[in-house]
Amino acid sequence: MSDDSTTQSEGSSGYVSSGSFERKSRYIPERITRDGRDGFPVEPGRYRLVVSRACPWAHRMILTRHLLGLQDVIGMGVAGPVHDEDSWTFDLDPGEVDPVLGIPKLKDAYDARPEGYPDSGITVPAFVDTTTGRVVTNDFHQMVKDLVTEWGEYQRADAPDLWPEHLRDEIEEVSDLVYADVNNGVYQCGFAGSQEAYEEAYQRLFSRLDWLSERLEHQRYLVGDQLTLADVRLWPTLARFDAAYHGHFKCNRQKLTEMPVLWAYARDLWQTWDFGSTTDLDQVKAHYYATHRDINPTGVVPLGPDTSGWTTPHGREELG
Repeated sequence: MSDDSTTQSEGSSGYVSSGSFERKSRYIPERITRDGRDGFPVEPGRYRLVVSRACPWAHRMILTRHLLGLQDVIGMGVAGPVHDEDSWTFDLDPGEVDPVLGIPKLKDAYDARPEGYPDSGITVPAFVDTTTGRVVTNDFHQMVKDLVTEWGEYQRADAPDLWPEHLRDEIEEVSDLVYADVNNGVYQCGFAGSQEAYEEAYQRLFSRLDWLSERLEHQRYLVGDQLTLADVRLWPTLARFDAAYHGHFKCNRQKLTEMPVLWAYARDLWQTWDFGSTTDLDQVKAHYYATHRDINPTGVVPLGPDTSGWTTPHGREELG
């Protein structure tokens, strides 16, 4: 089943599943590492990170690259928010071609792999080797960790330690719960094919959001007293909540702006760590409302919500 990180062919049945939504979980396992054990050593300027600003999974990589100061080390290609029937496309670039890779579609880089890419869906984020023009990996779970652990030599001097060794078990435990019930939970609501599946996903989503609110009421960050990958993984879903998930995916018990703790936490990250500079809610809305035509047949994109509240004081400094 497709989602916002993948493409969906027009000949398919669409995004809504016949029952509960099941996310595609098969990704290219190769990695970019310091020792180059998979044939892809860490090397500044060699790899191009291809993303869409609409996709929350890609947003994790955009955020991590930004926080670690790797912008001059890893170039980034940005696909447009509305892909065609079989690939994310570089329609935002002059001539609708990525200026570094020289291709109009991300699918071209997947097809350049020696064995091709027989699996369904062309996903973002993806690392492309500029020396061969082929996708190296699209495993977004591992990619974000590898930015932290494998690219340390090139991170800015004051970069936060997003995956500290003494907190890794707790970060992964919290992140797994967030992924299952929140990151993926909004899709299980939006793509549910039955009332029962929708209601089950809805209850899990808001139960977990209540749990997160309780956790964050007395601590500034999700794990320990510092920003970690747990926060990076949660935040793209919160950022998209009112703009897409509340209405489009029927996650409508409350808006983010009506959940005081989570709203203050999200504003804190937006302002304190400059998460806002990595966020384009116009592209988010353009993607969700124009792509999921079985949910939104007209393709009409809403003008709201008002985003001025993101810059209002959050009052969480005393929890730091």
